Amino acid sequence: MSEDEKAIREVVADWMEASRSGDVARVLCLMTDDAVFMVPGQEPFGREAFAAMSKSMGGMRLEGTSEILELQVLGEWAFIRCHLDMTVTPPDGAPVRRSGNALTLLRKDADGRWRLARDANLLTARR
Repeated sequence: MSEDEKAIREVVADWMEASRSGDVARVLCLMTDDAVFMVPGQEPFGREAFAAMSKSMGGMRLEGTSEILELQVLGEWAFIRCHLDMTVTPPDGAPVRRSGNALTLLRKDADGRWRLARDANLLTARR
């Protein structure tokens, strides 16, 4: 495994841990300023909308896994194809489980760090 592949896997692990702990600031550091997210039923949105949605989830418990199925490094860009399985539990509500595939593009910035640049997330509700 190359150093770039190891670094990208660390980004994924850090993202998952920061999401679990509700550390929105840490998640934002793992994405580019021009990040774009695509999810079913919504127009693509950027970093600011992602931050606002994440902050509105305060008090919710998030658990999940990300299984990397494919990882390719192509110069200063890389992509990950993965399967996500997430459960979000509101403070006074029933858990909501969502799972599915995602395709993520990462870009290596001038500082040498890999960051999420584009994400197409196809999670759907599961029972």
